[in-house]
Amino acid sequence: MNKMIEKQGIINRFIKYVTIDTESNPNNPAFPSTEKQWNLAKILVDELKDIGMEEVDLDENCYIMATLPSNIDYTVPTIGFIAHIDTSPDFTGANVKPQIIENYKGNDIVLNKEKNIILSPDYFNDLLLYKGQTIITTDGTTLLGADDKAGVTEIVSAMEYLIQHPEIKHGKIRICFTPDEEVGKGAHLFDVDKFGAEWAYTMDGSQIGELEYENFNAAGVKVTMEGKMVHPGYAKGKMINSMRIANEFMTALPPQEVPEKTSGYEGFFHLHQIKGDVEKTVLEYIVRDHDLELFEKRKNLIQKIASNLNKKYGQNLITVSIKDQYFNMKTKITPVMHIVDIAKEAIKELGITPLIKPIRGGTDGSQLSYKGLPCPNIFAGGHNFHGRFEYVPVESMIKATEVIVSIAQKVSKNKSLQ
Repeated sequence: MNKMIEKQGIINRFIKYVTIDTESNPNNPAFPSTEKQWNLAKILVDELKDIGMEEVDLDENCYIMATLPSNIDYTVPTIGFIAHIDTSPDFTGANVKPQIIENYKGNDIVLNKEKNIILSPDYFNDLLLYKGQTIITTDGTTLLGADDKAGVTEIVSAMEYLIQHPEIKHGKIRICFTPDEEVGKGAHLFDVDKFGAEWAYTMDGSQIGELEYENFNAAGVKVTMEGKMVHPGYAKGKMINSMRIANEFMTALPPQEVPEKTSGYEGFFHLHQIKGDVEKTVLEYIVRDHDLELFEKRKNLIQKIASNLNKKYGQNLITVSIKDQYFNMKTKITPVMHIVDIAKEAIKELGITPLIKPIRGGTDGSQLSYKGLPCPNIFAGGHNFHGRFEYVPVESMIKATEVIVSIAQKVSKNKSLQ
C-alpha cells in the first residue's frame, strides 16, 4: 500500500489549501463567521466533482458534504470522514508561505532569517521523530493551517485514491468539511440525518498514530464582583473594592489545578480574562475535567467559594454564571467501541503505534457524538497548532490517507457489521 499515495500530489494539494486564508472569527455569530471560508469551500466543491465524488453539496452555512458510493453488492454500515476548513483566530492565517524541508537532518530550521525565528528540536523535540522526512513549515509570520487542512487533504486524497482503484472494496462513504470548528461551533449546524452515516472519524488529531475518543467536559464561568467606590481619603468602613474580593476568590481556588501545571487526565480551572475597577470586577474562567463527577465538583466549588465570600461580607456581592460547553464523548463511544478498534487495527497494520490518549480539549467529534454520530478523532499529522511554529511531516499525511483507505476496506470485510 506504500506506493499508493503519491507524495507530490499530497504536497501540492496541501499547499493549495493552506495558501487560502480561512481564519474564523469568534465574535461573529454568523455561519460561516468569516466570508473567506467560502473561498476554500467553493474550490473543494469543484475538486470533489473533478475527482468523481457524487452528491457534492455546499449548503447555505458553508458545510460541504459528498458521497463515495459503495462498490460492493452487500450492505455494510455507511461511515464518514470529517475535517474543518477554518483556521484558528489565535494567530494570523493570511499570506501563509509554506517552506518545504526535504530529508530533515534533525537540525534547527530557520523559519525567518530577518526576524530570527527558529524552529528548534531543542525546544520542540518531537521534530527528531521525523529525521529523514519531508517537513512543511511556516515562514515564521503566520500559522500553517495543518489544523485542519492536513485533514482535508487526507480525506480528498483518500477518496481520489479509492475512485482510481475500484479493486479496493468499500461500502458507502460520506465526507463532510465544516466551517468554524476553531470558534467552537463547527458541529452546531451539522445535519446528522442528512449526513446519514452510522459513525464517522474526524481527521483532526496531531502526531502520527494518535487516536482519541475521550475529551474534556467543559464549562465557561463568569464571576462578577460588585463593589462600592468612595473617596479613598474618607473610605474607612464604606468602600468595597471589588478587585480585592476578586483576589480573594482567585486565591481560594486550588493553585495547582491550572493548565500550566496539569496533564493527562488532570482537570483545571483556567482564568483567561480579568476586567475590573473598584466598582466592578469580572473574572472569566474555563473549567475542564474528563471525569463527569469531578467536573460537577469543580463547578460546585466555584459556587461554594462565591457563597462563602457573600456570607463573609454579609451581602450578595458576587454572582456566578456557569454555562456547560461540551461533554466527554467517551460516554457515547464506549457502547460502540468497535469503531475505535477498526481504526486501531488500521493504524497498527500500517506499522504505526497507536497513541490512544485523552484530548485535553474538545473536538467537533465530541459534539457530533452527542448529536447521534459517534465520532472518534484520528491523527492528521501536524504539530504546534495555532502558531508560527506549526509544521507537518508529509509522510504523516500520507499515512493518515492510508489509514482512511484501510478503514474503508476493513468495514467492507467485517462480517459482524453486515
